[in-house]
Amino acid sequence: MLPYIFVLIAGILWGTTGTLQTFLQDGISPIAIAGVRSSIGGGVLLLVVLLMKKINFRNWSWKWTLLAAITIALFQSFFFTSIRFTGVAVGTVVTIGSSPVFAGLVEWLLWKRKPTRIWGAATTLAIIGCILLFVNKGEATVNLTGVLLGLCAGVMFAFYTNCSKQLTEKEDTLPAVAMTFSLCALLLLPFSQDGISWVFSSQNSWPMILMGLGATSLAYVLFLAGLGKISSSSAVTLSLAEPLTAALLGVFLVGEYLSLTSWVGIMLLLGGIIVLTMGSRKSTNETVQLETNNEEIKTT
Repeated sequence: MLPYIFVLIAGILWGTTGTLQTFLQDGISPIAIAGVRSSIGGGVLLLVVLLMKKINFRNWSWKWTLLAAITIALFQSFFFTSIRFTGVAVGTVVTIGSSPVFAGLVEWLLWKRKPTRIWGAATTLAIIGCILLFVNKGEATVNLTGVLLGLCAGVMFAFYTNCSKQLTEKEDTLPAVAMTFSLCALLLLPFSQDGISWVFSSQNSWPMILMGLGATSLAYVLFLAGLGKISSSSAVTLSLAEPLTAALLGVFLVGEYLSLTSWVGIMLLLGGIIVLTMGSRKSTNETVQLETNNEEIKTT
């Protein structure tokens, strides 16, 4: 149960990024925000693990770290660019809604782990909820390029999750996040256009610190800690708590309006998360009980 809660909290923390960005000055490149967010989140953790002497660079799992860094950097780039073409609503629905499906397919094709019925039911509920949540929200343009970029972002997040799962099987969670996001920052910052000088103004510094430490460092540590105990497909479905949190924060902090359809979407999203969490817990308990019974039969 605890791994599911960790991933769920990670999704909630990711959902704060949209609200925090509203406090930044206008006109900053989204890729610049992603690069600085990654450099703060990864850099602080890297300093901590270096002081703790938790990284052995000579024997480090460079392959999975580099793959995780590239995929999460591409995810952020594709996602933010998709939003520029289609608007927040369509870009979010296409990216966040497609990523659980792609995660299930990647896990099935690469690791031969067939998704469960519980995952299928929960993911269907959550995706429908996500669509209903954003269907009447903001300006949207169904632009083919933007939709394709959103789908690419969904694929990249699915691959990031699977690469990170392989990485955490070889390395501890804290150094894994530190190394991944430090490399991610190095990949993103050269394309940020706005540099980093804007971070040092009082208006921009505190939202970026919160985004870097809370929505990156803490969020991804929790995500990878949970990911080590559950399937990649389940973890990505639980990460749909991100748009749910963003919508609720928009209502209660920013003063945004949600239609009745959007509230139905919120309930379906919650339902999908509950089905996955409780259903998977029941399935795990049944598996443990069956293994215990088999052991008792063998000993007799």
